[in-house]
Amino acid sequence: MKIVIGSDHAGFELKQQLIPVIKELGHEVLDAGTDSTAAVDYPDFAAKVGHAVLDGRAERGVLICGSGVGAAVAVNKMHGIRGGICHDTYSAHQGVEHDDMNVLVLGSRVIGTALAADLVRAYLPAKFTHEERHVRRLSKVLALEREG
Repeated sequence: MKIVIGSDHAGFELKQQLIPVIKELGHEVLDAGTDSTAAVDYPDFAAKVGHAVLDGRAERGVLICGSGVGAAVAVNKMHGIRGGICHDTYSAHQGVEHDDMNVLVLGSRVIGTALAADLVRAYLPAKFTHEERHVRRLSKVLALEREG
């Protein structure tokens, strides 16, 4: 798969550490920035990650800011994006399996590098189950999105 990864300044160092993990898992990486720890605005990088997923340049995304909250709020404003903040491995794979999550959001000031790598390892191989109950629930989520 092609994976887009992006961060603000607070997530830059963790992003740099996760890129090799994603590559080791056999995926291609599209780095959406930022390129340093100089202060930037997280919505700009949420948009870059979200657009890469929505326009097909990447199948999934990883997005990082300090807490994960701002980046998750921003990326979830984009129709078609289902971003989840995950700080445990169960949520990282279950969010894909049950909710068809397509962007993993991490808080670099909340979790360490080893856990972040484990979360990526749980998220990337996960597949949406297509079980009737999950499809039904996802349809309801998509209906909410259409309501605006």
